[in-house]
Amino acid sequence: MSKAGTRSLGLAAILGATVLWSTTGLFVRLAGLDGWSIVLWRSVFAALALAIYWPLAVRERGAALRATFSGAGVATVLLGVLGSATYIVALTLTSVATVMTVYAALPFVSGALAFLATGERLTRRFGAAGLLAVIGIAVMCGAAVGPNDLFGILLSLLMTVSYAGMLVLAKKHPSLDTTLLSLGSALGCIVVALPLVPHEWPATGSLVACALLGTLTSGLASVLTLIGGRHIGSGEAGFLLLLDVALAPLWVWALLGETVTLPVLAGGGLVVAAVLWYLAGDSFRRAPAEPRPCGPG
Repeated sequence: MSKAGTRSLGLAAILGATVLWSTTGLFVRLAGLDGWSIVLWRSVFAALALAIYWPLAVRERGAALRATFSGAGVATVLLGVLGSATYIVALTLTSVATVMTVYAALPFVSGALAFLATGERLTRRFGAAGLLAVIGIAVMCGAAVGPNDLFGILLSLLMTVSYAGMLVLAKKHPSLDTTLLSLGSALGCIVVALPLVPHEWPATGSLVACALLGTLTSGLASVLTLIGGRHIGSGEAGFLLLLDVALAPLWVWALLGETVTLPVLAGGGLVVAAVLWYLAGDSFRRAPAEPRPCGPG
C-alpha cells in the first residue's frame, strides 16, 4: 500500500474508533451500575469478542504472542488496563465535563511523548487547531472544579497519559498485534475489577448495555485506535480522538432525550471545526515523518 493509502487507513481507523468511543457515556448511562461493575462486565464481553476474533484475524500467532510478551507489548497492555479502568471510575467520581477537560490534553501529551521517544515533530497548523479544540472543550465544561473532584481529576490524568502512551508505543513498535493487546488489556481489567464489585448479578438490561460497551467501545475501538496510531502521527491521532468530546453529548441527547446546553453545542462546534480545518489543510497530506516543526509565526 502507498504512503497516502496507509495514511488514509490510519485516519479512517482513528475516526471510526472515535465514533465508537463517543458512545461510552450512553452505554454507561444505560447500564446503571457502579463504576467497577461496568469495568468488569465491559471487559468480560470485550475479552469474549476479541478471543473469538483473534484466531481468525492472525496467521502468525507465535510471532504475535512473542511480540505481546515483549517489553513494549506488556507496557501497552498495562497502559490499556490503566486507561480503561481510570476512565470509567473517573466518570463516577467527577463530572463528565471535568474528565473531558483533562482529556483535552491528549494530543499534547501524546505529541510530547512521541517527541521524547521517536523525535516526531508537530506542525504549526496542528498547534493552532489543537488550541482551538481546547478552547471549545473549555467552553463545553464551563463549571469550576471543586475540592471533591481532585481524585477524579487524578484518575483522568492517568487515563490521558495511558492513552497517549499507547498511541506512541503502537507507532514505535508496528510488530505488536493490536487485537491481542486489546484482549490482554480486557483480561487485565477483569483481574483488577473482580475483587471490587458487589456480589450480585446485574439486571439483563444492564448486561446488554455492558455487552455493547465491551464489544464496540472497548474491543473494536481499541483495535482501530492501535491500527490507526501506526500510520499517522501520535499527536495527530490524539487530536482526532478529541471528536469524542463533541459527539458524546449528541448520542445522549438523541437517544435519551438529555438536553444539550448552548455551551455544549458551541464548544462541540469549535472542536468539530478545529478538526475539519486541520484535515482540510496542506499538512493533512504531508507524510507523518516530514511535518514542519511547530513554532511561532
